Amino acid sequence: MMGGRNRYTRRVIALPTTVAMGALVFAATNVDDILLLALFFADRTLRPAAVIAGQFVGIGVLTAVSGAVALLALAIPSGWLALLGVIPLGLGLRGLHELWRSRSATELDADDLDMRGKSMKRGIHSQWISVALVTVANGGDNLGVYIPLFSRNFSQLALYVAIFAVMTALWCMAGYWLVKHPRLGVALRRYGHIALPVVLIALGLLILNDARVLLP
Repeated sequence: MMGGRNRYTRRVIALPTTVAMGALVFAATNVDDILLLALFFADRTLRPAAVIAGQFVGIGVLTAVSGAVALLALAIPSGWLALLGVIPLGLGLRGLHELWRSRSATELDADDLDMRGKSMKRGIHSQWISVALVTVANGGDNLGVYIPLFSRNFSQLALYVAIFAVMTALWCMAGYWLVKHPRLGVALRRYGHIALPVVLIALGLLILNDARVLLP
């Protein structure tokens, strides 16, 4: 009975440390996601709800994979993780292609605008998937940190999941706040749709650079 109380006391004492560790680990591995989220929110063809859902799904996938790998005591070579860079690279190239094809609204007649609106609505259901894929592809460093963290204290996995969920919500709020900022928001809303494909291409190339270790 006394031993059980001692274990419970140790867990309560260790709780603030675990929460702080989880928050710091999330922040350290997702600093660049704030900029990506701001650019996603600034893109008028993306619905904010789709961006938020995609971010939660992406972080959820990274957390689930890290937990599974930690449980099975496996190791994922960083070179293979780097191949995920093809995802943001492909999405960025597609975005540039769409920018090149697009014309200003003043040059489009009513029928063209109607067709364009219908096309955007058809793509809404897949918007969160694109955001989630970019989040996962950008999460190589997340896996590299989450896996040993979970392996060290797997019994606290549920707590880490809760911490990451709260931090993801805060990250989405921060990205949305940047877009609504009186000064920064104006530039993001004006040029965000142009900057997003460029950033995605640069991110994809940066991630793929680590795949060079696979070359003979």
